[in-house]
Amino acid sequence: MMEKHAKYQRLIAFSQTLPPLPTAVAHPCDLSSLNGAVEAAGMRLIAPLLVGPRARIEAIAAEHGIDISDFTIVDAPHSHAAAAMAVQLVREGKAEALMKGSLHTDELMAEVIRREGGLRTGRRVSHCFVMDVPAYENALIITDAAINIAPTLEEKVDILQNAIDLGHALKLDEVRVAILSATESVNPKIPSTVEAAALCKMVDRGQISGALVDGPLALDNAISIEAMRIKRIESRVAGRANVLMVPDLEAGNMLAKSLSFLAGADAAGIVLGARVPIILTSRADSLTTRLASCAVAALVAKARREAGKVLG
Repeated sequence: MMEKHAKYQRLIAFSQTLPPLPTAVAHPCDLSSLNGAVEAAGMRLIAPLLVGPRARIEAIAAEHGIDISDFTIVDAPHSHAAAAMAVQLVREGKAEALMKGSLHTDELMAEVIRREGGLRTGRRVSHCFVMDVPAYENALIITDAAINIAPTLEEKVDILQNAIDLGHALKLDEVRVAILSATESVNPKIPSTVEAAALCKMVDRGQISGALVDGPLALDNAISIEAMRIKRIESRVAGRANVLMVPDLEAGNMLAKSLSFLAGADAAGIVLGARVPIILTSRADSLTTRLASCAVAALVAKARREAGKVLG
């Protein structure tokens, strides 16, 4: 078994070689969100702009002995205004990433996807977990377990391409995507198997690019060489996937939480498809997970700059 956090530590170490990422932190008005931003800044992963009620942010910092004297506070009266102002800072070029503080995800994302004044691109917005599973050799990208509830085939095209682009931003040697379902056989009675097959054909036709993609695959033969051999599956992805695309949010949520609570995995989170990466954190996240999420955002922003296009 690999040392816990080993993959995250490598990710964080590499991100520390980059300039700190200017990040608008929306409503950091509890201990975990404020401390997470300050710790990430201390490790030179981000350069935070703290957006929210000045008096409340300063009170939390004073109560818990957090030094925020070096950081800019952009005063906003409440969480909704903080979300809007954080998005505006990105539009003005003052921030290259967003970070969720102690407001609801829906509140922040509503400002991101607003048609006028938001951060929309031609891509569907989607979420990826970058999971450090101690027993698995590779970091695992899981998508989408947080935003798109029951995505259509058209929406899955963007979800898949976002995840592939993330794999390249994370410098994976080879991006290998398993499109998951309950079985590796195409079954018209299970729509996700038909959509998986369609996505693979779109890869063949160049409509989706940048990765080896196979599906439908069941979870066991996506990540286990032994299971792949038993099922006699001929595939360059099966048994060694590093991206798992789930059929819907329910499946993704259960998969990610199963890995977290039963296999001791950590789950860094990032939203892609907007003009900048969006760091989504949970109050339950460990400090290491929060730092890893910031590191992922820094690498996505770097890839976006280098490619001269929006990766998310």
